[in-house]
Amino acid sequence: MKTKYTYNGEDITMDMMFKIEHIVNILAEREHKNFDSVFADFVASETYKKLQQTNNLLWAESSEFIADEYNRL
Repeated sequence: MKTKYTYNGEDITMDMMFKIEHIVNILAEREHKNFDSVFADFVASETYKKLQQTNNLLWAESSEFIADEYNRL
């Protein structure tokens, strides 16, 4: 797997992939929608854009917190 996400020189790509999957599962359950539809909405969101910026440490928050942020924005 190609390194896409790093923090302090450390590869956190797998952590991010699992985190994104967990967030989307939470949102899909909350919204009673299927995973693919929620995933498409999530990757187009401001929350996802912020999650991509690893220096802000949003990725280190719980998946539930990030899902709440998605719903707040």
